[in-house]
Amino acid sequence: MSVNENMEQNTTMALNVIDGLDLGVPTEVQKLLAPVYEAFPVLSNTIWGIPYANLIAAVLVFFLFLFLRRVFTSVVVVFLQKLAKKSSTYYDDKIISALKGPLSFTFILIGLHLFFLLIFKETETIKRILETLVVYAVFWAILSIIEAMKGVVYDITGKFNKDLSKEMGNFILALIKILIAGVGLGAMLQVWGINVTALVASLGIGGLAFALAAKDTVANLFGSFSLLADRTIRIGEWIIVNNVEGVVEDIGMRTTKIRSFGKSIITVPNHVIANNPIENFSRRGIRRIKMHVGLTYSTSTEQITNIVEDIKTMLQTHEGISHNDTLLVNFESFGDSSLNIFVYTFTNTANWENYLQIREDINLKIMKIVEKHGSSFAFPSHSIYLESMPQT
Repeated sequence: MSVNENMEQNTTMALNVIDGLDLGVPTEVQKLLAPVYEAFPVLSNTIWGIPYANLIAAVLVFFLFLFLRRVFTSVVVVFLQKLAKKSSTYYDDKIISALKGPLSFTFILIGLHLFFLLIFKETETIKRILETLVVYAVFWAILSIIEAMKGVVYDITGKFNKDLSKEMGNFILALIKILIAGVGLGAMLQVWGINVTALVASLGIGGLAFALAAKDTVANLFGSFSLLADRTIRIGEWIIVNNVEGVVEDIGMRTTKIRSFGKSIITVPNHVIANNPIENFSRRGIRRIKMHVGLTYSTSTEQITNIVEDIKTMLQTHEGISHNDTLLVNFESFGDSSLNIFVYTFTNTANWENYLQIREDINLKIMKIVEKHGSSFAFPSHSIYLESMPQT
Protein backbone atom coordinates (compact mmCIF):
# COMPACT_ATOMS: atom_id res chain seq x y z
CA MET A 1 0.00 0.00 0.00
CA SER A 2 1.40 3.43 -0.97
CA VAL A 3 1.90 6.32 1.44
CA ASN A 4 -0.97 8.28 -0.13
CA GLU A 5 -3.34 5.29 0.14
CA ASN A 6 -2.32 4.76 3.77
CA MET A 7 -2.88 8.44 4.53
CA GLU A 8 -6.31 8.37 2.89
CA GLN A 9 -7.24 5.24 4.87
CA ASN A 10 -6.19 6.88 8.15
CA THR A 11 -8.20 9.98 7.30
CA THR A 12 -11.27 7.89 6.46
CA MET A 13 -10.97 5.99 9.76
CA ALA A 14 -10.70 9.29 11.59
CA LEU A 15 -13.82 10.69 9.95
CA ASN A 16 -15.72 7.52 10.88
CA VAL A 17 -15.31 8.52 14.53
CA ILE A 18 -17.46 11.60 13.87
CA ASP A 19 -19.90 9.61 11.78
CA GLY A 20 -20.40 7.28 14.73
CA LEU A 21 -21.42 10.13 17.03
CA ASP A 22 -24.79 10.80 15.39
CA LEU A 23 -26.43 8.13 17.60
CA GLY A 24 -29.11 7.68 14.93
CA VAL A 25 -30.65 11.01 15.93
CA PRO A 26 -30.74 12.63 12.44
CA THR A 27 -32.62 9.65 10.94
CA GLU A 28 -35.20 9.66 13.72
CA VAL A 29 -35.59 13.44 13.52
CA GLN A 30 -36.12 13.29 9.77
CA LYS A 31 -38.84 10.68 10.26
CA LEU A 32 -40.57 12.99 12.74
CA LEU A 33 -40.22 15.96 10.37
CA ALA A 34 -42.02 14.20 7.47
CA PRO A 35 -45.55 14.65 8.92
CA VAL A 36 -44.60 18.20 9.97
CA TYR A 37 -43.84 19.09 6.37
CA GLU A 38 -47.18 17.61 5.30
CA ALA A 39 -49.11 19.49 7.96
CA PHE A 40 -47.23 22.76 7.55
CA PRO A 41 -45.98 23.12 3.97
CA VAL A 42 -44.60 26.58 4.79
CA LEU A 43 -41.85 24.89 6.84
CA SER A 44 -40.52 23.32 3.67
CA ASN A 45 -39.42 26.77 2.51
CA THR A 46 -35.67 27.30 2.74
CA ILE A 47 -33.27 29.92 4.03
CA TRP A 48 -29.68 29.62 2.79
CA GLY A 49 -30.77 26.32 1.28
CA ILE A 50 -31.96 24.97 4.68
CA PRO A 51 -35.62 24.03 5.24
CA TYR A 52 -37.18 25.93 8.12
CA ALA A 53 -38.21 22.74 9.93
CA ASN A 54 -34.71 21.27 9.72
CA LEU A 55 -33.14 24.51 10.97
CA ILE A 56 -35.52 24.62 13.95
CA ALA A 57 -34.90 20.94 14.68
CA ALA A 58 -31.12 21.41 14.46
CA VAL A 59 -31.21 24.31 16.95
CA LEU A 60 -33.45 22.36 19.33
CA VAL A 61 -31.18 19.29 19.17
CA PHE A 62 -28.10 21.41 19.83
CA PHE A 63 -29.72 23.03 22.88
CA LEU A 64 -30.88 19.59 24.00
CA PHE A 65 -27.26 18.46 24.20
CA LEU A 66 -26.30 21.65 26.02
CA PHE A 67 -29.00 20.76 28.55
CA LEU A 68 -27.73 17.17 28.78
CA ARG A 69 -24.25 18.57 29.35
CA ARG A 70 -25.55 20.61 32.27
CA VAL A 71 -27.36 17.55 33.67
CA PHE A 72 -24.19 15.50 33.31
CA THR A 73 -21.99 18.00 35.16
CA SER A 74 -24.45 18.88 37.91
CA VAL A 75 -26.05 15.47 38.52
CA VAL A 76 -24.04 12.55 37.15
CA VAL A 77 -20.58 13.90 38.04
CA VAL A 78 -21.71 14.99 41.51
CA PHE A 79 -23.22 11.53 42.11
CA LEU A 80 -20.02 9.80 40.97
CA GLN A 81 -17.91 12.06 43.19
CA LYS A 82 -20.02 11.22 46.23
CA LEU A 83 -19.73 7.53 45.33
CA ALA A 84 -15.95 7.82 44.93
CA LYS A 85 -15.54 9.41 48.36
CA LYS A 86 -16.74 6.17 49.92
CA SER A 87 -13.80 4.25 48.45
CA SER A 88 -10.49 3.75 50.28
CA THR A 89 -8.48 5.70 47.70
CA TYR A 90 -8.87 9.31 46.70
CA TYR A 91 -7.51 8.90 43.17
CA ASP A 92 -10.88 7.83 41.74
CA ASP A 93 -12.36 11.11 43.01
CA LYS A 94 -9.54 13.04 41.35
CA ILE A 95 -9.98 11.19 38.05
CA ILE A 96 -13.74 11.91 37.98
CA SER A 97 -13.06 15.61 38.62
CA ALA A 98 -10.34 15.62 35.95
CA LEU A 99 -12.64 14.08 33.30
CA LYS A 100 -15.46 16.53 33.98
CA GLY A 101 -14.16 19.11 31.49
CA PRO A 102 -13.34 16.77 28.56
CA LEU A 103 -16.61 14.83 28.88
CA SER A 104 -18.65 18.05 29.06
CA PHE A 105 -16.89 19.23 25.91
CA THR A 106 -17.89 15.97 24.20
CA PHE A 107 -21.59 16.87 24.59
CA ILE A 108 -20.92 20.12 22.70
CA LEU A 109 -19.13 18.22 19.92
CA ILE A 110 -22.03 15.77 19.52
CA GLY A 111 -24.50 18.68 19.48
CA LEU A 112 -22.50 20.47 16.77
CA HIS A 113 -22.20 17.28 14.72
CA LEU A 114 -25.95 16.69 14.81
CA PHE A 115 -26.64 20.37 14.12
CA PHE A 116 -24.65 20.31 10.88
CA LEU A 117 -26.15 16.96 9.85
CA LEU A 118 -29.73 18.24 10.27
CA ILE A 119 -29.07 21.37 8.20
CA PHE A 120 -27.26 19.31 5.52
CA LYS A 121 -24.10 21.41 5.90
CA GLU A 122 -21.59 18.90 7.31
CA THR A 123 -18.95 19.14 4.60
CA GLU A 124 -15.61 17.35 4.55
CA THR A 125 -13.94 20.40 6.11
CA ILE A 126 -16.45 20.59 8.95
CA LYS A 127 -16.01 16.86 9.55
CA ARG A 128 -12.27 17.32 9.86
CA ILE A 129 -12.69 20.26 12.21
CA LEU A 130 -14.98 18.22 14.43
CA GLU A 131 -12.62 15.23 14.24
CA THR A 132 -9.74 17.47 15.29
CA LEU A 133 -11.79 18.63 18.28
CA VAL A 134 -12.52 14.98 19.15
CA VAL A 135 -8.79 14.21 19.15
CA TYR A 136 -8.23 17.32 21.27
CA ALA A 137 -10.85 16.14 23.78
CA VAL A 138 -9.28 12.67 23.97
CA PHE A 139 -5.79 13.96 24.69
CA TRP A 140 -7.21 16.60 27.03
CA ALA A 141 -8.73 13.73 29.02
CA ILE A 142 -5.42 11.80 29.02
CA LEU A 143 -3.45 14.83 30.26
CA SER A 144 -6.10 15.51 32.91
CA ILE A 145 -5.86 11.94 34.19
CA ILE A 146 -2.06 12.21 34.36
CA GLU A 147 -2.38 15.42 36.38
CA ALA A 148 -4.88 13.74 38.71
CA MET A 149 -2.51 10.80 39.22
CA LYS A 150 0.59 12.87 39.95
CA GLY A 151 0.47 11.68 43.54
CA VAL A 152 1.34 8.18 42.28
CA VAL A 153 4.40 9.59 40.50
CA TYR A 154 5.46 11.39 43.69
CA ASP A 155 5.13 8.13 45.63
CA ILE A 156 7.31 6.32 43.09
CA THR A 157 10.01 9.01 43.01
CA GLY A 158 9.87 9.17 46.82
CA LYS A 159 11.09 5.57 46.97
CA PHE A 160 14.29 6.66 45.22
CA ASN A 161 14.78 10.00 46.97
CA LYS A 162 12.29 11.18 49.56
CA ASP A 163 13.74 14.69 49.80
CA LEU A 164 13.49 15.34 46.05
CA SER A 165 10.31 13.36 45.31
CA LYS A 166 8.29 16.41 44.29
CA GLU A 167 11.02 17.96 42.12
CA MET A 168 11.77 14.69 40.33
CA GLY A 169 8.06 13.92 40.00
CA ASN A 170 7.35 17.31 38.41
CA PHE A 171 10.20 16.75 35.97
CA ILE A 172 8.94 13.30 34.94
CA LEU A 173 5.36 14.58 34.63
CA ALA A 174 6.54 17.42 32.39
CA LEU A 175 8.34 14.96 30.08
CA ILE A 176 5.28 12.69 29.90
CA LYS A 177 2.96 15.62 29.14
CA ILE A 178 5.23 16.91 26.38
CA LEU A 179 5.37 13.43 24.83
CA ILE A 180 1.59 12.98 24.94
CA ALA A 181 1.00 16.51 23.64
CA GLY A 182 3.33 15.72 20.73
CA VAL A 183 1.42 12.54 19.92
CA GLY A 184 -1.85 14.48 20.13
CA LEU A 185 -0.55 17.13 17.74
CA GLY A 186 0.54 14.40 15.33
CA ALA A 187 -2.92 12.83 15.51
CA MET A 188 -4.56 16.19 14.72
CA LEU A 189 -2.27 16.69 11.73
CA GLN A 190 -3.08 13.16 10.55
CA VAL A 191 -6.77 14.03 10.52
CA TRP A 192 -6.00 16.68 7.91
CA GLY A 193 -4.06 14.18 5.80
CA ILE A 194 -0.62 15.50 6.78
CA ASN A 195 2.00 12.75 6.90
CA VAL A 196 3.71 13.47 10.21
CA THR A 197 6.71 11.23 9.48
CA ALA A 198 7.39 13.00 6.20
CA LEU A 199 6.90 16.39 7.87
CA VAL A 200 9.47 15.59 10.58
CA ALA A 201 11.90 14.30 7.96
CA SER A 202 11.52 17.47 5.90
CA LEU A 203 12.54 19.52 8.91
CA GLY A 204 16.00 17.93 8.78
CA ILE A 205 17.17 20.66 6.39
CA GLY A 206 16.63 23.27 9.08
CA GLY A 207 17.92 21.02 11.84
CA LEU A 208 21.17 22.93 12.31
CA ALA A 209 19.42 26.28 12.57
CA PHE A 210 16.91 24.80 15.00
CA ALA A 211 19.71 23.31 17.12
CA LEU A 212 21.46 26.67 17.32
CA ALA A 213 18.22 28.40 18.26
CA ALA A 214 17.48 25.77 20.91
CA LYS A 215 20.96 25.62 22.48
CA ASP A 216 19.84 27.67 25.49
CA THR A 217 16.85 25.38 25.97
CA VAL A 218 19.12 22.34 25.88
CA ALA A 219 21.49 24.04 28.36
CA ASN A 220 18.55 24.70 30.69
CA LEU A 221 17.39 21.09 30.34
CA PHE A 222 20.79 19.74 31.36
CA GLY A 223 20.90 22.38 34.09
CA SER A 224 17.70 20.95 35.55
CA PHE A 225 19.25 17.45 35.44
CA SER A 226 22.24 18.83 37.34
CA LEU A 227 20.09 20.50 40.00
CA LEU A 228 18.11 17.31 40.61
CA ALA A 229 21.16 15.03 40.58
CA ASP A 230 23.26 17.23 42.89
CA ARG A 231 20.31 18.01 45.19
CA THR A 232 21.55 21.60 45.20
CA ILE A 233 18.20 23.22 45.94
CA ARG A 234 14.70 22.12 46.84
CA ILE A 235 11.27 23.72 46.72
CA GLY A 236 10.71 25.90 49.79
CA GLU A 237 14.39 26.69 50.43
CA TRP A 238 15.76 30.20 50.86
CA ILE A 239 18.66 30.81 48.48
CA ILE A 240 20.78 33.50 46.84
CA VAL A 241 22.07 32.83 43.33
CA ASN A 242 23.38 35.32 40.77
CA ASN A 243 22.20 38.24 42.99
CA VAL A 244 18.68 36.78 43.16
CA GLU A 245 17.41 36.08 46.68
CA GLY A 246 14.19 34.41 47.72
CA VAL A 247 12.35 31.13 48.30
CA VAL A 248 12.31 28.43 45.61
CA GLU A 249 8.73 27.87 44.42
CA ASP A 250 9.20 25.61 41.40
CA ILE A 251 12.01 23.77 39.60
CA GLY A 252 10.95 23.26 36.00
CA MET A 253 12.57 21.76 32.94
CA ARG A 254 13.77 25.14 31.68
CA THR A 255 13.55 27.60 34.55
CA THR A 256 13.37 27.83 38.33
CA LYS A 257 10.87 30.23 39.92
CA ILE A 258 12.02 32.11 43.02
CA ARG A 259 9.65 34.14 45.20
CA SER A 260 11.52 37.23 46.38
CA PHE A 261 10.92 38.72 49.82
CA GLY A 262 9.15 41.56 48.01
CA LYS A 263 6.63 38.84 46.94
CA SER A 264 7.49 39.09 43.24
CA ILE A 265 8.30 35.99 41.16
CA ILE A 266 11.78 35.88 39.63
CA THR A 267 12.29 33.33 36.85
CA VAL A 268 15.90 32.17 36.52
CA PRO A 269 17.13 29.88 33.70
CA ASN A 270 18.36 26.56 35.08
CA HIS A 271 21.75 26.81 33.40
CA VAL A 272 22.37 30.07 35.28
CA ILE A 273 21.64 28.37 38.61
CA ALA A 274 23.70 25.31 37.70
CA ASN A 275 26.73 27.41 36.69
CA ASN A 276 26.75 29.95 39.53
CA PRO A 277 27.54 29.71 43.27
CA ILE A 278 24.40 29.10 45.35
CA GLU A 279 24.08 30.24 48.95
CA ASN A 280 21.43 28.06 50.59
CA PHE A 281 20.34 29.58 53.90
CA SER A 282 17.75 26.89 54.61
CA ARG A 283 20.41 24.20 55.00
CA ARG A 284 22.20 25.88 57.84
CA GLY A 285 21.11 24.88 61.31
CA ILE A 286 22.36 28.05 63.02
CA ARG A 287 22.62 31.81 62.41
CA ARG A 288 25.40 34.17 63.39
CA ILE A 289 25.24 37.10 65.79
CA LYS A 290 28.07 39.57 65.31
CA MET A 291 28.07 42.97 67.02
CA HIS A 292 30.20 45.66 68.67
CA VAL A 293 29.13 47.06 72.02
CA GLY A 294 30.51 50.58 72.38
CA LEU A 295 30.99 51.94 75.94
CA THR A 296 31.88 55.48 76.99
CA TYR A 297 35.50 56.34 77.73
CA SER A 298 34.54 57.04 81.33
CA THR A 299 34.21 53.26 81.84
CA SER A 300 36.93 51.97 84.16
CA THR A 301 39.12 48.90 83.63
CA GLU A 302 37.27 47.00 86.36
CA GLN A 303 33.87 47.87 84.88
CA ILE A 304 34.78 46.78 81.37
CA THR A 305 36.31 43.51 82.66
CA ASN A 306 33.15 42.70 84.61
CA ILE A 307 30.91 43.61 81.67
CA VAL A 308 32.86 41.32 79.33
CA GLU A 309 32.69 38.42 81.81
CA ASP A 310 28.96 38.87 82.46
CA ILE A 311 28.12 39.03 78.75
CA LYS A 312 30.14 35.86 78.14
CA THR A 313 28.43 34.05 81.03
CA MET A 314 25.01 35.21 79.82
CA LEU A 315 25.66 33.82 76.34
CA GLN A 316 27.08 30.55 77.65
CA THR A 317 23.90 29.90 79.64
CA HIS A 318 21.38 31.32 77.12
CA GLU A 319 18.99 28.65 75.80
CA GLY A 320 18.87 30.25 72.36
CA ILE A 321 22.65 30.11 71.77
CA SER A 322 24.43 27.18 70.13
CA HIS A 323 26.98 25.96 72.68
CA ASN A 324 28.83 23.75 70.20
CA ASP A 325 29.94 26.65 67.99
CA THR A 326 32.29 29.60 68.33
CA LEU A 327 31.55 32.06 71.13
CA LEU A 328 33.75 35.14 71.51
CA VAL A 329 33.37 38.15 73.84
CA ASN A 330 36.44 40.41 74.06
CA PHE A 331 37.40 44.03 74.66
CA GLU A 332 38.51 44.61 71.09
CA SER A 333 39.55 48.19 70.39
CA PHE A 334 39.66 51.87 71.28
CA GLY A 335 37.26 53.57 68.93
CA ASP A 336 37.01 57.24 68.06
CA SER A 337 34.16 57.70 70.51
CA SER A 338 33.90 54.39 72.39
CA LEU A 339 35.56 51.42 74.01
CA ASN A 340 34.48 48.52 71.80
CA ILE A 341 33.53 45.04 73.04
CA PHE A 342 33.35 42.45 70.25
CA VAL A 343 30.55 39.84 70.51
CA TYR A 344 30.52 36.83 68.17
CA THR A 345 28.24 33.82 68.61
CA PHE A 346 25.58 31.66 66.90
CA THR A 347 21.92 30.99 67.63
CA ASN A 348 20.69 27.39 67.71
CA THR A 349 18.08 28.07 65.02
CA ALA A 350 18.09 29.23 61.40
CA ASN A 351 14.48 30.42 61.52
CA TRP A 352 14.49 34.17 60.96
CA GLU A 353 11.64 34.96 63.34
CA ASN A 354 13.15 32.90 66.17
CA TYR A 355 16.57 34.37 65.42
CA LEU A 356 15.22 37.94 65.80
CA GLN A 357 13.55 37.04 69.10
CA ILE A 358 16.79 35.54 70.46
CA ARG A 359 18.82 38.52 69.28
CA GLU A 360 16.35 40.94 70.88
CA ASP A 361 16.58 39.10 74.21
CA ILE A 362 20.38 39.16 74.07
CA ASN A 363 20.42 42.90 73.31
CA LEU A 364 18.17 43.62 76.30
CA LYS A 365 20.31 41.48 78.60
CA ILE A 366 23.47 43.29 77.44
CA MET A 367 21.80 46.64 78.21
CA LYS A 368 20.98 45.43 81.74
CA ILE A 369 24.57 44.21 82.25
CA VAL A 370 25.99 47.58 81.17
CA GLU A 371 23.56 49.44 83.44
CA LYS A 372 24.33 47.05 86.34
CA HIS A 373 28.00 47.95 86.26
CA GLY A 374 27.39 51.70 86.11
CA SER A 375 28.55 52.26 82.55
CA SER A 376 26.70 53.58 79.51
CA PHE A 377 26.70 53.24 75.75
CA ALA A 378 28.78 55.67 73.73
CA PHE A 379 27.61 57.64 70.75
CA PRO A 380 29.65 59.57 68.15
CA SER A 381 31.00 62.79 69.65
CA HIS A 382 33.85 65.26 69.28
CA SER A 383 35.73 67.23 71.94
CA ILE A 384 37.16 70.69 71.16
CA TYR A 385 40.13 71.91 73.19
CA LEU A 386 41.08 75.63 73.16
CA GLU A 387 44.71 76.40 74.09
CA SER A 388 43.92 80.01 74.89
CA MET A 389 41.03 82.40 74.92
CA PRO A 390 41.19 85.42 72.58
CA GLN A 391 42.08 88.75 74.27
CA THR A 392 39.21 91.17 74.68
